[in-house]
Amino acid sequence: MSIGDTFKSITKGMPSLVTGGQPGYRAGDVKLAWNKPELAGSSVLNVSSTAFEDGQPIPAIYSGDGNNIPPPLFWTGSTDQVQSFALVVEDPDAPTPDPYVHWLLYNIPASVRQLPEGLEKEPVLATFHNAMQGKNSSLKTGWTGMAPPKGDTPHRYFFQLFALDTRLNLEGGVGRGELFDAMAGHVIARGRTIGTYQR
Repeated sequence: MSIGDTFKSITKGMPSLVTGGQPGYRAGDVKLAWNKPELAGSSVLNVSSTAFEDGQPIPAIYSGDGNNIPPPLFWTGSTDQVQSFALVVEDPDAPTPDPYVHWLLYNIPASVRQLPEGLEKEPVLATFHNAMQGKNSSLKTGWTGMAPPKGDTPHRYFFQLFALDTRLNLEGGVGRGELFDAMAGHVIARGRTIGTYQR
């Protein structure tokens, strides 16, 4: 993030989190994990959820206003040579310098094709194949539910799944930058689904 973006976020964006309404600054799509050249992949994964249709509202139960649990996800697609999957959930409409990170989940085994609803918030998921979770933008491990400024237009939540040719040499609880650095150059395939939420 640049100093300029940080200043604009503080002065024009973040006040809307208190006052509500539409912020004068948003992180923007260009900063999404999906748009980073080093995280591009040549094959496509088909990502979906039984909780919401692509481009449609995410039920409030998964939000910060509800039970604050992650929704279920499923995926299909060619996964030859895949060693692990990583999931990055971001909100580019947030009034923050970078897209607001709602979930970082990585070292998902190559054999897994779905995430159940309501995974716990531990750095290492002993009950889910020892997959690992990073820190979200609330500086907490695991999922943090949607909570956009009240009165703002619907925010979009990008569930971006990456198939990697390696298992990442990371501990649980890393941040966005460290995860992206470890993933760079290892993406074989990727896919995404987008949900929306408005308060």
